[in-house]
Amino acid sequence: MNRPERFRPPSVDEILRSGEGALAIARHGRAETTRAVRQVLERMRQGEAPRLGAAGAIARDALEALERRGQPSQRPVINLTGTVLHTNLGRALLAEEAIEAVVAAMRAPTNLEYEVGAGQRGERDAHVRGLIRELTGAEDAVLVNNNASAVLLVLNTLARDREAVVSRGELIEIGGAFRMPDIMGRAGAILREVGTTNRTHLKDYAEAIGPDTGLLLKVHTSNYVVQGFTAEVAPAELAKLARAHDLPFVDDLGSGTLVDLARWGLRHEKTVQDALQGGADLVTFSGDKLLGGPQAGIVAGRGDLIARLARNPLKRALRLDKLRLAALEATLRLYRDPDRLAERLPTLRLFTRKAGELHALAERLRPRLAAALGAGWAVETIACASQIGSGALPLETLPSAGLAIRPSGKASGAAVEALAAAFRAVPLPVIGRIAQGALVFDLRCLEDESSLAAQLAELKPGGRDGLA
Repeated sequence: MNRPERFRPPSVDEILRSGEGALAIARHGRAETTRAVRQVLERMRQGEAPRLGAAGAIARDALEALERRGQPSQRPVINLTGTVLHTNLGRALLAEEAIEAVVAAMRAPTNLEYEVGAGQRGERDAHVRGLIRELTGAEDAVLVNNNASAVLLVLNTLARDREAVVSRGELIEIGGAFRMPDIMGRAGAILREVGTTNRTHLKDYAEAIGPDTGLLLKVHTSNYVVQGFTAEVAPAELAKLARAHDLPFVDDLGSGTLVDLARWGLRHEKTVQDALQGGADLVTFSGDKLLGGPQAGIVAGRGDLIARLARNPLKRALRLDKLRLAALEATLRLYRDPDRLAERLPTLRLFTRKAGELHALAERLRPRLAAALGAGWAVETIACASQIGSGALPLETLPSAGLAIRPSGKASGAAVEALAAAFRAVPLPVIGRIAQGALVFDLRCLEDESSLAAQLAELKPGGRDGLA
């Protein structure tokens, strides 16, 4: 009776002394490499991995496992979704000036909360407040983590245990089931909704004002538009009503922009300056959407109200770190030169790319993509419509061009899904969207075509004849 041959692998020490083992130790350290080698050996004993006899082969298997585990969880991707400010992909790309400012702030101590001239403690928001006052005309400003934090801080400071009056049609829900009423509740404010979903009048606000009213709030609907039989109250009218009752009027812009986008052929979006000139006492807006900077929440407006926000203990919990302050300051400085803003600010640069330029890019990439995929797939240059994203300008689309990839024969929708997964599996993941039975790559956000071309060599679609 023949007995199965007993598995006799090299010793751990022998594996570590091999050339591959030495390389793994140099990259990942002895302790991690030893642990990985033992895990490979255990998988081999359990029959979960090939029984590679050579020490070098086992060390190489361990090294590959260490390299996979060593990859950062957050890594770059190629955004071909057609959404410029894609929340799931990090929203705005920073300008080079902002990146340089962040790197400088990381490499050395900074005067984050220190007044160098006076030799005493300073205030971190001071690095950016002056720029915001200059660019918006606001009396003062305060900075927090994001716009939801800005609204939270305002409500908690000015309307805690009091009523915040807001139109029913503005009780928005943004991504991740994050709802304005929930923010108000966490802030300690009492929601007093007025009007109806589609129509709210000035008298609705006026009738809601009483001894428990803390403020009047207008909320940008961001990711939807109510059309048809509608009515809403102009901010100037709300401001006048609020002043008559000695109440603050807060205009939450959600995204918020400092320039008129109509200058570059986009639809006009109310700017922070418009909101302040329209009578808002405080305006809240984001740093990482239309502004094109890092994630931040900004409150700009009346100096006395800003001072109250700054004294709220929540401000410390919601404050910005030195890296984002550095990036925001550098971004805001770009707005001093609006004539060159579209060249220097990536968000605006991507918004303003012409469809003809993108069509030419698609034509250059199409044969490369077709050759990489093989005869099982048809690649076509198409016209498409990009989106702004992140709840900004929800009905605005940008004429664009891209590539549509479809099975050339009879194949199920699963084949297209599998191809999309294959593109996500390359070293620099390529993220497109599936529409009408095709994998669509909108090229608006592709500025370095060589980056996409390089990934084609890494594509493993399960055979050159396709995935069907």
